[in-house]
Amino acid sequence: MPKRTRFTTWRPLATAAAAALLATLITPAAVQAAPAAPGGSKPVYSYENAIREAVWVDTGLDGDRDGKTDRVAVDIVRPREAARQGRKIPVIMDASPYYSCCGRGNESQKKTYDAQGRVAQMPLYYDNYFVPRGYAFVGVDLAGTNRSDGCVDVGGRADVQSAKAVVDWLNGRAKAYTSRTGAARAQAGWTNGRTGMIGKSWDGTIANGVAATGVKGLKTIVPISAISSWYDYYFQQGAPLYDSGPEWLSDYVNSPEARAKCGAVQQKLIDGAPRTGDRTPLWTERDYVKAARKVKASVFLVHGMQDLNVRMKHVGPWWDALAKNGVERKIWLSQTGHVDPFDFRRGAWVKTLHRWFDHELMGYDNGIDREPMADIERAPDRWDTSRVWPPSGTRAATLRPGLGAQAGVGTLGLRPGHGTESFTDDPKLSETDWAARIDQPTPEKAGFVTGPLTRDLRLSGSSEVTVTATPSTPTAHLSAVLVDIGPATIRDYADAGEGITTLADRTCWGASTTGDSPCFKETKAKTADVDYTVVSRGWADLGNHASDDKGSPLTPGKRYTITLDLAATDHVVRKGHRLALIVAGTDKDLIDPPADRPKLTLDLSRTSARVPFTGGTAAFARATAGTASAAPDATILDGVREPRTTHRVPEGNR
Repeated sequence: MPKRTRFTTWRPLATAAAAALLATLITPAAVQAAPAAPGGSKPVYSYENAIREAVWVDTGLDGDRDGKTDRVAVDIVRPREAARQGRKIPVIMDASPYYSCCGRGNESQKKTYDAQGRVAQMPLYYDNYFVPRGYAFVGVDLAGTNRSDGCVDVGGRADVQSAKAVVDWLNGRAKAYTSRTGAARAQAGWTNGRTGMIGKSWDGTIANGVAATGVKGLKTIVPISAISSWYDYYFQQGAPLYDSGPEWLSDYVNSPEARAKCGAVQQKLIDGAPRTGDRTPLWTERDYVKAARKVKASVFLVHGMQDLNVRMKHVGPWWDALAKNGVERKIWLSQTGHVDPFDFRRGAWVKTLHRWFDHELMGYDNGIDREPMADIERAPDRWDTSRVWPPSGTRAATLRPGLGAQAGVGTLGLRPGHGTESFTDDPKLSETDWAARIDQPTPEKAGFVTGPLTRDLRLSGSSEVTVTATPSTPTAHLSAVLVDIGPATIRDYADAGEGITTLADRTCWGASTTGDSPCFKETKAKTADVDYTVVSRGWADLGNHASDDKGSPLTPGKRYTITLDLAATDHVVRKGHRLALIVAGTDKDLIDPPADRPKLTLDLSRTSARVPFTGGTAAFARATAGTASAAPDATILDGVREPRTTHRVPEGNR
């Protein structure tokens, strides 16, 4: 991992001193906000009297083919006092397709407008909290949604340009207008152009995409549960993760006006995303990882390690590419599913986000760059930190599956295995069924387990499992799962709340107006007591053995080798627990089944897992020294309920 570089504190001392003096002279009206950290921005401006305006930025594209370039609607809330003083301010932006169709946040808030068409309620708390502190907040309707022209193209050029054009306008490089169709120009002379983008799910995905253009003026992004490559949202190595493609999603969020105009875009999405799982130019355009070399903005990434909507596969390659490019980074990894940190660690999150934006956009030297890079949730509401992530000294160990006393109940260690194990794909079963019966010989999986560990063992980063298998049919899908076998209390990510329970009480985070409250329902951890925890997962179509980009039919009876990428994670297998590797077929509701129901025979001498441990192979050897695999037990282990594909939308209800 490249050595971390320090932030540059760009803010002149005279400007900081002037801001401090201003804080003593201005008394905000009806500001109700937690105090800022020493040296940070203070809530000195009136939210109630803030300027609320709408402009329409010209994207330069004509996605709906009406002969006119598309304009995207941009709703702005900014402090009036700063405008009167001529003080230029930074911008926090959330570009979203959800402002009218679906809503934002745990309470599904939508934009509302007053009689003059100005935003009355901006969803979430960003404007309530940050506008009194001297920021402008900008909410952008992606092309084809709400009050914008154009068509949604699901992470493609139109989506990304919707927000990039706004960054360009804020920096004097693009045109905007005071209405959707008029000729009166709107200027952004009130801003210094320094922009930070934030958002969860699709919104955070757009932040990734805009950063990958290298646009000037974008100083930081905060992608929460965000996609880094749209192919990996719909497929993994040829295996389909959903039973529909991006055209369904585009239709879901397009405005009624856009649906009437966007048939050509819909057809392009259908033609460019075949259900074969082959990579096409459409997916290349939507792969931000490949463009990570262009990223100049810092990145504060947040993700749930049990997110089965936007899965952790979106973290590892993106994080590694940013590191290779020398991008300044920070990361939070929770035990939740697809949940915003405001709903699983609210107080700490708002404080940290405030300090991050103060540093990146205001230029305060508040020390956040010298703090640990990573915060990781080890148990519900219990967090550890790491100076860098993955931690120094993390190296991959090659683990080998071996035969056990019973068929399908094997060993996992450092010595090369021999012989074969077989299983038959059963699309009715999932990873929870396999793990619950890890010590039983069952026909639908092959399981391999260490003995009880003699010391804690930390996995950190992305794993891979190389499988050599002989199929009985022309099509076959594979799943590989790492499991911690041992009792624990975890967040119940399979519950409808994906690890949280929403309460009735509210807490307030910023200033308010009659139409926009900063008060949101509190949450608490929704927990489950389990006998095992799924740590990481990966899937593939065996037909993609020769290429991640294109699959081909299999010859029954022929041996194939494929390496499955397992999602990044950070997990400690505790002393006394066991680490298991499971290889099986269809993981119910997490991948779709193949056309056939194959029997697969594994060549154990050519099957292995490369797992990143803190301390590498030596750490694994120490933790497993002197232990033996437990004797098979008829006990069925308890875990969370089976995973379910609840979303075909990268948002969900959180």
